[in-house]
Amino acid sequence: MSEQQILVLDPTGSDPDAEHQALRERGPATLVDILGVRAWSVSDPALLKHLLTSKDVSKDGRSHWPAFAETVATWPLALWVAVENMFTAYGKDHSRLRRMVAPALSARRTAALQADIEALVDGILDALPAGETVDLREHLAYPLPIAVIGKLMGVHADQRAELRTVVDNVFATHLSAQEQAANTAALYSLLDVLIETKRTEPGEDMASLLIATRDEEDGSALSHAELRDTLLLMISAGYETTVNVIDQAITTLLTDPQQLAHIREGRCTWQDVVEETLRHQPAVKHLPLRYARTDIPLPDGRTIKAGEAILASYAAANRHPDWHKEADRFDATRPSKEHLAFGHGVHFCLGAPLARLEVATALRMLFERFPDAQLATERTALKRLPSLISNGHASVPVRLRPMSGR
Repeated sequence: MSEQQILVLDPTGSDPDAEHQALRERGPATLVDILGVRAWSVSDPALLKHLLTSKDVSKDGRSHWPAFAETVATWPLALWVAVENMFTAYGKDHSRLRRMVAPALSARRTAALQADIEALVDGILDALPAGETVDLREHLAYPLPIAVIGKLMGVHADQRAELRTVVDNVFATHLSAQEQAANTAALYSLLDVLIETKRTEPGEDMASLLIATRDEEDGSALSHAELRDTLLLMISAGYETTVNVIDQAITTLLTDPQQLAHIREGRCTWQDVVEETLRHQPAVKHLPLRYARTDIPLPDGRTIKAGEAILASYAAANRHPDWHKEADRFDATRPSKEHLAFGHGVHFCLGAPLARLEVATALRMLFERFPDAQLATERTALKRLPSLISNGHASVPVRLRPMSGR
């Protein structure tokens, strides 16, 4: 494939549906330019599942991407490939790091958070001004997951606003390499403060547990870089993606009254709405990066060569016509809502049960409290986040109309 045929992904994410359609039309995989880096975007779900479970594909750029060193020096998305945590680990390193954090997000511990999450949502809804227009991304979708992950990780309320700002910028792909480098420095500075705070004032939280594990074992189980980057991963993945799913679900329900009718008339559940949102509008559109460890033949006769980068294009794959009938249509009653929103294989998102619980609870309680809520603008007028990674809106203005008698 010649350089002229490479599809340049829009860093502002202005029209993702058209871009994802273009990817699918180019076959199971196609070469793309992602902020100056060439990678194979994979949008065919069968091929993507295969690559996500293949030992011939790694997430460790230091070991398996010849272009790693020269790329991270100038690439705006360097942090996505340079962090040292389970997100970029391969083989035994990945198993070791995942095993250390998995207990905090077990199904049992997640289920035990139900009452706490309901109480948080109730308090958030109490603070919303009924009868007025409110940005529900800012005043519901954000505060809930930040509060939940903040409690799990031991991030004090007065630290969350600063962390949110820098984490949001990690997902922004319109910033220059210099702006992202400055943001990364600010992010690590805040994480270092968190580590020192929890080291001197430990609590019953995951950050304290990870720090204690490192200190007690003299760093043999977890290096300082791995500790810091694991905290970064859990905090950022613990809220940013959930924000987007709440955002997209609310937006869809307020622009498609039939879906709310399905719920209210018993044809589907809130869990169905969550799964269909994850399929139709996943929180992450593209996830950088993976790397071929050997030559990988493609179904159309081309080859992903050893050392080349691979981009998992989850949003495009979720709507592939070979996977779902009328894939572009949101339908919470569809029998199969399979998706790749949480990844696949050994890197499947540990926080998936928690995210599902938070989104379903937020939606149920919002529409119980405000059954006649209305989107305050046309859906087409909503501004998208400037990102080819994060799939959400800059704001979701909603006119709130409370249940009579409340």
